[in-house]
Amino acid sequence: MKRLAILAALVAATAPALAANPVTLTFEGVGDYGTSVNEFYNGGTSGAGSTGTDHGVSFTSSMLSLTNDALGSYFSNAPSGGTVAFVFGETAYVNVDAGFSGYLSLYYSSSAMLNNSINIYSGLNGTGDLLASLSLNANATAGCSDTGFCNWEKTSAVFAGVGKSISFADANGVVAFDNVTLAPVPEPSTYALLAGGLGMVAFVARRRRNIG
Repeated sequence: MKRLAILAALVAATAPALAANPVTLTFEGVGDYGTSVNEFYNGGTSGAGSTGTDHGVSFTSSMLSLTNDALGSYFSNAPSGGTVAFVFGETAYVNVDAGFSGYLSLYYSSSAMLNNSINIYSGLNGTGDLLASLSLNANATAGCSDTGFCNWEKTSAVFAGVGKSISFADANGVVAFDNVTLAPVPEPSTYALLAGGLGMVAFVARRRRNIG
């Protein structure tokens, strides 16, 4: 019985791999104020010419970087420090060709209450099924006043299925974002490993019953 419990525990330990290595987009290195994030997290470059990490994540052109500069400090206390993101103009979309599974979290600082302004869809560019929505509080200066976006709040969504895009609507100029975290879709080999482990547990349990 003890060996069976140990085996089951080992199999359970592989389960977190189904959401292995979540990707966090901090926007550091994208570029100076007003640079579009674009393909920075899809192996592309920022306006400053530096190359981002290839996470297979792309942004439409209306998601821009926001940095403090000589003209002033626009934000403070952000989770990742020097650069955050904001929407300018039309609705911004984040597209993940390979999909992301079950979980999204982000930090935001908003000067307005926004209902269902962040939506997760099963297709690219806000198409397909709506999987989850997030509303934002008007929290930008809650308990602080040193900058226009000085207070940050974490929000998250857990959903069924595979998301391929996130829309940021009604956020034009009133919300700053940071540390967007996605859980990638598991590799097929991970599913095979877990299935094999579960099969082994079932085999051992059945064998013990037959012997008993």
